[in-house]
Amino acid sequence: MLARSRTLPPRINHGAIDERHDIRHYMQVEVQPKAQSREAEAINPLANYSKCLDDDGRLKRTGTFWTATSHIITAVIGSGVLSLAWSIAQLGWVAGPAVMLLFALVILYTSGLLSQCYRFGDPVTGQRNYTYMDAVKAYSGGRKVATCGAIQYLNLFGTAIGYTIAASVSMMAIKRSNCFHKSGGKDPCHMSSNSYMITFGIIEIIFSQIPDFDQVWWLSIVAAIMSFAYSSVGLALGIAKVSENGSFKGSMMGISIGTMTKAGTVTATQKLWRSLQALGAIAFAYSYSIILLDIQNTVKSPPAEHKTMKKATLLSIIVTTVFYLLCGCMGYAAFGDNAPGNLLTGFGFYNPYWLLDIANLAIVIHLVGAYQVYCQPLFAFAEKKSAQKWSKSDFVTAEYDLPIPCYGVYRLNFFRLVWRTMFVVVTTIIAMLMPFFNDVVGILGALGFWPLTVYFPVEMYISQKKIRRWTSRWLALQFLSLACFSVSLAAAVGSVAGVVLDLKTYKPFKTSY
Repeated sequence: MLARSRTLPPRINHGAIDERHDIRHYMQVEVQPKAQSREAEAINPLANYSKCLDDDGRLKRTGTFWTATSHIITAVIGSGVLSLAWSIAQLGWVAGPAVMLLFALVILYTSGLLSQCYRFGDPVTGQRNYTYMDAVKAYSGGRKVATCGAIQYLNLFGTAIGYTIAASVSMMAIKRSNCFHKSGGKDPCHMSSNSYMITFGIIEIIFSQIPDFDQVWWLSIVAAIMSFAYSSVGLALGIAKVSENGSFKGSMMGISIGTMTKAGTVTATQKLWRSLQALGAIAFAYSYSIILLDIQNTVKSPPAEHKTMKKATLLSIIVTTVFYLLCGCMGYAAFGDNAPGNLLTGFGFYNPYWLLDIANLAIVIHLVGAYQVYCQPLFAFAEKKSAQKWSKSDFVTAEYDLPIPCYGVYRLNFFRLVWRTMFVVVTTIIAMLMPFFNDVVGILGALGFWPLTVYFPVEMYISQKKIRRWTSRWLALQFLSLACFSVSLAAAVGSVAGVVLDLKTYKPFKTSY
């Protein structure tokens, strides 16, 4: 293992200008004028003397429309898709699909606004904002930066917990289906989720050592393929069950008061809470704005990054919405008011148990990648701040070349190794303490939807375009923000009520299925 100089990778080093001058001096190449398009020249003025660097002095981005699309699909089509049938069951045939389409339109519109804020001032020639917080700092500053950071990283932290819970549920489903099949249904096959959460945590400790966001692209593509796989299985089984029933279940207004569920009889109050919780679950299923700029920061240019991101967002949202509607609606049609919180757990354990095993395995693989897509921005933030505070510490900044067979040379940083391992351990322990899949999903959706998906993108866009107060455009944007705030607040109330109900029968570290 060979020691390296005490320097961090470009993503952490904020001395981009110094780094650029050092490289220019080292290469001893003069800048020569060269005719090129305005957009290409504005985006990459250093291209004349180096084909290895972007305009900020960092190594050239290599991301494309397809890699950005795969990142988005990996982030969007996550475990949230499994709760959509349950969400539609609470809202009914009218409100359920309508709410889903409205969320899709809002996400599509506000993501377009946010993508234009990647560069400060001008979406083509402005200074890059590498993260969501960088953009808020550039356009708003002050307390809004701290508020945004707290919400964003708390949401990322919570998402890691939610994914750990979801992965353990799928791992147990595989074990239980095989147990049922082997015993012919005689063994109830009860088991604890703790060992499966620990197993998932160990896997994430390994993958969390991938240094940078742009290096997880292959894992993201695999995860995107897996998301289509298990969504397709859920859809196919829903269609098969509807055919078996001979009719569509469900009602226009959703679950009926007096319906018996595992949690007891549904009262009028619980009907309200469950409907509000469903809003949070749908919001969670669509939310990915917190990592949009991190994805955009991997995209090469020209064309301008925001153009590539808008196209990637459009395709991703269309694909995911079609999948969501099909999975959610067919799941509700198959199970009606008894639609499970996790769609794949509602089809029993026998027929066909091997297909359910494949689907649940695909979920686990997908969540391994999705965990990394969401956590890499949080990892980078903590490491950047630590490097700034302890810049002379070898433990924090030094990197060592570690030869790995069949891989090459891995750049080991001890702070990264310890901090990321501790992060995964903490999220795993909390997941073992609070294994409430639907409630966690609802709270995360409510927490992140309005501030991160709507409020900050709208405010930054208004600042960038210098939209004057009380103009028709300003009023329209503020109305959109206010409406989404109301939805987010209602979803938070419903989800917290769900957690309170779950806590009445809860025992720490003793959850079994």
